[in-house]
Amino acid sequence: MHNISTLLKRRSLLRGGIAATAAVLFDLPLRASSSPPAPRANRIHQSVSRWCYKDIPLDKLCTAAAAMGLKGIDLLELAEFDVPARYGLVCTMGYAGGGEINKAMNRLDDHAAIEAAFRKNIPIAAKAGVPNVITFSGLRNGMSDEEGARNCVIGLNRIKSIAEDNGVTVCMELLNSKRDHHDYMCDHTAWGVRVMQEVNSPRIKLLYDIYHMQIMEGDLIATIRQDHQWLGHFHTGGVPGRHELDSTQEVQWPAVMRAIADTGFSGYVAHEFVPVRDPLTSLAEAVTICDV
Repeated sequence: MHNISTLLKRRSLLRGGIAATAAVLFDLPLRASSSPPAPRANRIHQSVSRWCYKDIPLDKLCTAAAAMGLKGIDLLELAEFDVPARYGLVCTMGYAGGGEINKAMNRLDDHAAIEAAFRKNIPIAAKAGVPNVITFSGLRNGMSDEEGARNCVIGLNRIKSIAEDNGVTVCMELLNSKRDHHDYMCDHTAWGVRVMQEVNSPRIKLLYDIYHMQIMEGDLIATIRQDHQWLGHFHTGGVPGRHELDSTQEVQWPAVMRAIADTGFSGYVAHEFVPVRDPLTSLAEAVTICDV
C-alpha cells in the first residue's frame, strides 16, 4: 500500500512529465501554473524503442523523450545514430548487421556476413557513442538447442574482439517462442546464460526482454538477481498484449525495476510497448512508473 506522500509524488511527476511532453511536441508554452516535475530518482536509465513510435518523426520523439527525462532512443538504424545527440540523448542500442530474428548466430553459414557487418558498423557505433548493438539467435528450424548453443558460441567468439576493441556491447535478444516468435531458439534465460558463460566476454551480453521472458518463464526478479552479470540491456512491454505498463496487465513494474537497480546495473531499460492510447501520454506514464 502506497502512503499519501508517495502517491502525491507520483501524480506530480506524471502531471509534470505529460505537460512538458505536450509542450515540446505541439510547440505550446507551459502554463505558468503548471507544476514543474519533481526530481526523478534516475536509478533506472530509461530509453524508448523507436519502432513503437514510428508515426512520430524521430526529431519530435527525441524532443519529447528529453522533456520526460529519458536518456536515449533505442533500436535506431546506422543513419540515425547521431540524431539523439542533438537533444542531449544517446542511441542506447543500434542495428549494426547482427542478423535477423529468423536467421542469425545459430547458423554457421551466417557468421561470415555478420562478422563483416560488425567489423564495418561497430566502429561507426562506437564513434557515435552507441553503447550496444543487437543480435539474435535465429530460429531452430529442426536444429537442436545443443547444436544451436554451440554454433552461437562459435559465432559470438568470432566477433567478440571487434566489440571489445571498440567498447561496444553486442546483445543477443531473448524472445518468446510461445506467442510472437515461434521457433526462436534463444527463448529461455538459462539457454542464453549458458552461451554467455562459454563466450565469457564483458562485451557479449543478453538483451533481457521482460515482456518476452514473463510469457516464457516468469520468475523475473529471481532471474534478474541470479543472472544479472550476463544481462546487458532490458526491454519493457505490458503482458498480455505488449501494450501500456498499467493496471490491465500482470508485471509489477516498480518491483522489477527495483530489482534491476539493486544489482548495480548501469545500462539502459528501453520501453518497447506498443501504445493503444495517446502514445506520448502512455510513455510519460511508463517513465514515472519505472522511476524507482
